[in-house]
Amino acid sequence: MLVAGCASRPSPVQRTDDACAIFAQQGGWYDETRKVWKKWGVPVSVQLAIIHQESRFKHDAEPPRSRLFWFIPGPRPSSAFGYAQALDETWESYKKNTGAWRADRDDFGDAVDFIGWYVDLSARKCGIPKNDARLQYLAYHEGQKGYNQKTYLKKKWLLDVADRVASNAERYREQLTRCRREEESGGWRVWPF
Repeated sequence: MLVAGCASRPSPVQRTDDACAIFAQQGGWYDETRKVWKKWGVPVSVQLAIIHQESRFKHDAEPPRSRLFWFIPGPRPSSAFGYAQALDETWESYKKNTGAWRADRDDFGDAVDFIGWYVDLSARKCGIPKNDARLQYLAYHEGQKGYNQKTYLKKKWLLDVADRVASNAERYREQLTRCRREEESGGWRVWPF
């Protein structure tokens, strides 16, 4: 039983800055991101950039605990968890709205499907193009209501983070364009990055 528990944990991603290396290391992840592109229309590069920012591809990522007297662990600032750092309430909305009742935040396929659902929602509620990683990240962080109220304008640090997400998405897109030429099956050619 101990061996089975260890075998089911995903291995850590070694090179989070290289989309081709991520997919080479994590065999099924490309197929999962491709499903999201087909289902929700969210480019693979945008999916990866959001996960990079939120969890650095760690399945069990959580926000750090606050500290009492610098050493006693206190509560976490939010219920964010997993690859997508989805909050409890938002994750429950995703499951209810998509019927994905068995979805887990620490499952990569479920996490990218959540991102696809959320980006699609932001496209409809806020008019943000699905390939605009910067604006999509602002809505992802602030929620659609906060985005529409422009709450992010008072957060210079968040605008800087959104710029990094956009830069990462562009880098991932360029990498995937290059490495798809190396893909023997040709399956990568039909999906935008």
